[in-house]
Amino acid sequence: MKTILARMQIVLLLISGLLLLVIGVFIIASPTDFYGSYNIDLGTNVNLLNELKAPAGLLLVAGVYILSAIVIRNRLKSSLMLTAVIFLSYAASRALSMAIDGLPASGLIMAAALEGVIGLSCLWLLLSAKAPIKQVA
Repeated sequence: MKTILARMQIVLLLISGLLLLVIGVFIIASPTDFYGSYNIDLGTNVNLLNELKAPAGLLLVAGVYILSAIVIRNRLKSSLMLTAVIFLSYAASRALSMAIDGLPASGLIMAAALEGVIGLSCLWLLLSAKAPIKQVA
């Protein structure tokens, strides 16, 4: 059972770390294109572009840290916690926004669902691992 949990952790950290890294890079490189894919027109407001790039940097760095846990095993628990916090907070914020503001584009609804699944999966893995997980060979 521990081997299955350990492999699930690695796969989940790989997927979530890569997602955060890629999203961070795309937003920093071209926020107008990234948000344009969700039918969001940012225009040329420099202040808005700056405001969107700041948290993108945090997502990028978090992705790198999460991915590093695949190699640096003592970061495993903190990376799972970080992943759960990031993805569940995004999912909860989107759900609250949907309840208050109405439904957004289908891509954003799918993003919320994916964020919820990843966040809950990390939370489940954290709660399932009662003993430290050994490295998988």
